[in-house]
Amino acid sequence: MSERDNFENGGIPLLISAPDDSLTFEPLFVKIRRAAEGSNTITFIGSAAGKGDRDEITMTWGELYRSALAMAAVLQHKGVKEGDHIALLGPTTRNLVTAIQAVWFAGGSVSILPIPMRFSSIEEFASQTRALMKHGDISMLLLDPDLAAFYESKPGDPPIVLLDELEPAAGGLTENDYREVPYDPERLAILQFTSGSTSSPKGVMLPYRVLEANTTGMIAASKTVPEDTFVSWLPLYHDMGLIGLLIVPMTAGCSLVLASPQDFLSRPADWLRWMHKYRGTVTSGPNFSWVLATRAFRRLTETGEMLDLSRIRIALSGAEPIDPDVVEALIEAAKPHRLRGEAVFCAFGMAELSLGGTFPPPLRGMITDTVDSNALEKKGIARPVDPGNKKARRFPLLGTPIPGLQMRICDPEKGYLKGPREVGELEIRGSSLMAGYYKRPDLNESLFHDGWLKTGDLAYFVEGPGGGEPELVICGRIKDVIIIAGRNIFPEDIERKVGSLDGVRAGNVIAFGIEGSKRKENIVVVTEVRTEDPAELRRKIREQVIAIVGFPPRDIILVQPGTLPKTSSGKLQRSLCRRQYIHKELKTVESR
Repeated sequence: MSERDNFENGGIPLLISAPDDSLTFEPLFVKIRRAAEGSNTITFIGSAAGKGDRDEITMTWGELYRSALAMAAVLQHKGVKEGDHIALLGPTTRNLVTAIQAVWFAGGSVSILPIPMRFSSIEEFASQTRALMKHGDISMLLLDPDLAAFYESKPGDPPIVLLDELEPAAGGLTENDYREVPYDPERLAILQFTSGSTSSPKGVMLPYRVLEANTTGMIAASKTVPEDTFVSWLPLYHDMGLIGLLIVPMTAGCSLVLASPQDFLSRPADWLRWMHKYRGTVTSGPNFSWVLATRAFRRLTETGEMLDLSRIRIALSGAEPIDPDVVEALIEAAKPHRLRGEAVFCAFGMAELSLGGTFPPPLRGMITDTVDSNALEKKGIARPVDPGNKKARRFPLLGTPIPGLQMRICDPEKGYLKGPREVGELEIRGSSLMAGYYKRPDLNESLFHDGWLKTGDLAYFVEGPGGGEPELVICGRIKDVIIIAGRNIFPEDIERKVGSLDGVRAGNVIAFGIEGSKRKENIVVVTEVRTEDPAELRRKIREQVIAIVGFPPRDIILVQPGTLPKTSSGKLQRSLCRRQYIHKELKTVESR
């Protein structure tokens, strides 16, 4: 009997989330109004509170709701009608959040445009913004006054309205002037522009029925209740920030503490202080943010500033590959500050599902699957091994599909179903699935396999702890895999190890394959560094790569801090980095 037969027998060819009849998919507006009837609040802190002397602005969801109705009346007066695509551009503020609700009430769909973490010029920023608006058929741009100087309207652009022009006092209109728009579950709620690490930006179409299904499923799977307090600094142009940490508490009626990404990036320890001060119970961030949080925890301990984070029950890690070593370092560093290890919440999601894909049980903590890297790379089999094995590789279990979703693993080329612990492409279908990419029939046609969304993720299913339901494990992106001598080498393995070296900026390492002599693939490593001895650092990087894959990289490029290509949400752009390498466009430390 072959190894494949061993793994397929008694197999789990299809992972299904059974429908939960207790879930009611109510219209978004109904949930917003119900939350507005409660006493819970949204608190804007730091720069999100504005430029005045106040460190925070707190208002009830009811106050925000009434302001949004008045703002919707102003939008209607300015010509916004049902089905219009409205873009919003600005940092996290009370006006921006109010405008999101107002656009929905006026009948429009919301597209929050990214403010790039890195861009080489104001002209590039304006050009990218204009390209997104043109592709998305944007009818109106709602612009924060602070960004007005950076974006100059040109012929062909949609009309621009500054956010402060929508304030009720500016228009002389009140909530009583608002004309209710009929509810249509098929109307777009969000046109979410996504710029993945391996692809150009696309517009994900999320009608109300999809958004409502996904948020309802996430609320149920995470056991979210009105007594929860969410704490977030995530950008609202990212699906995790907009849907997971704004729309979920907005519709579930939880309290929310909202800061800006800039506040977190300039002072990561403030994130931890906010959790302490506001008695937060739910928060979220990508892998790199937990690296920064770990360092901040250590500094707080050293200085004697002790926090109480014992109320946190969900500390979600998602949006990018989760490194188990990072999670364990976080748990250890956070112990003096009473953050429970069980609160770590390793999940999977993607914009094409609105957000949530799989959730683990709350307060379970991280569970890992340790597998033989040789079997994984050469045979596509996740064979269990002892954690002490030299070839061991660990992956976090990411839970089961949220209610309403079904998942399966298929062979990426031939399409047949895979068995348990067999690696293949993750495919998904269900009520949370997007309506498609906006004006991209070329992508939409190739995106589905017999009605299932092909995610582009390499994954496998494994039995849950204690014989529990099968859970999802993600190995990497198909397009990123480096194939050498029949081995599937995952760039994350190289990037994490190189990122642990002194002088290398953690989270700022990219590994990719490049064709060499005799059409054989070779490895190139590009990393941001801060070092006085580039030659010695190159030697250490070379040794790390040899230790991981068994042979040296073809090239090691050391670049200046802040120059690696990333998406607006901070994800590494490997394909763009590869192109920059080929065309010799990388800003090396030697070119300074």
